[in-house]
Amino acid sequence: MSEQIEMAKAAIEKNCKLNDIDVNLGQLQLSVDPANLIQVIDFVKNDPSCEFKQITDIAGVDFPENEKRFEVIYHFLSFRFNLRLRVKTQISEAESLPSITSIFPAANWFEREAFDMYGITFTDHPDLRRILTDYGFEGYPLRKDFPLTGNVEIRYDEIDKKIVHEPVKLQQDFRNFDIQSPWEGTKYLDKEAKESE
Repeated sequence: MSEQIEMAKAAIEKNCKLNDIDVNLGQLQLSVDPANLIQVIDFVKNDPSCEFKQITDIAGVDFPENEKRFEVIYHFLSFRFNLRLRVKTQISEAESLPSITSIFPAANWFEREAFDMYGITFTDHPDLRRILTDYGFEGYPLRKDFPLTGNVEIRYDEIDKKIVHEPVKLQQDFRNFDIQSPWEGTKYLDKEAKESE
């Protein structure tokens, strides 16, 4: 482990309320409660032993079976020390996270994406609205309980000259698939059949 990672780790442990701190694959990884998120992120950005001045991403993970359904992961980069930092926090579906746009203005669109894809809300966000899906879109596509086909099919109607929203229609005959029977048309089965005759 590099000396700089050790210095940053020691400073963070001393000054921040953490659930866990670890070094994983050369990256510093923190776990924090949502109530301490702003203080921790402000510290790692401005402390001279850290200087994580660049946010690179905010990611979400959906664990529908957990009480704290969503894990939100913030990724930061220190140009000065060439270090990466991962900050994790967990919230339930009913909870909100504080927006970090006052510390990192570039987090604006990352937070909007997390809202659009997972329904994770951020308090004090300057413009929390959908960013990737269409206006009027229902649901959150990256949640594990979102249907793979979606809820609505969108197409352009040439006759009416407008965009039309229709319910998804996926109709197919019931197939009773026997997993014991081999697939038809496979070459190796044809070869085996000829050899056994």
